[in-house]
Amino acid sequence: MSALIASVAGIAPHLPPRGALIGLDLGTKTVGVAVSDPDRKLATGVETIARTNFKADAGRVLALAGERRCAGFVLGLPVNMDGSEGPRAQSARAFARNFANLTELPIALWDERLSTAAVERELIAADVSRGKRAAVIDQHAAAFILQGALDRLAQMQK
Repeated sequence: MSALIASVAGIAPHLPPRGALIGLDLGTKTVGVAVSDPDRKLATGVETIARTNFKADAGRVLALAGERRCAGFVLGLPVNMDGSEGPRAQSARAFARNFANLTELPIALWDERLSTAAVERELIAADVSRGKRAAVIDQHAAAFILQGALDRLAQMQK
């Protein structure tokens, strides 16, 4: 058992017509989790997982995927502004490779440049306090990443 890891365009042919996708914003201390509706129109933040170890983190993500009957995953890939990949991107790729051994569901890697910054601006504009922002920013970043991938999938179907 080893899942396909590819771009959103690469996993599209391997997705069933319906089924939620889970988006992940992998941080060093937390994993932001978002999920789409079964028609893949809207991403919603659902949880922030405090990272402990890979097995526990992956187990929680897989449990959420099972509860929500997910069809695949979208992992944020933190690419540098110049398009190069640094240690964080390599860490995300390593997570994807290890995670692929635990599931058969396809895994898309999505360029997440500026996702956290964009979400931080939205939360500040909505007058969310610093403490509350810290509690939800990872979920919102995961939703931002997932929504970008959902929008790309929708464009491909036109």
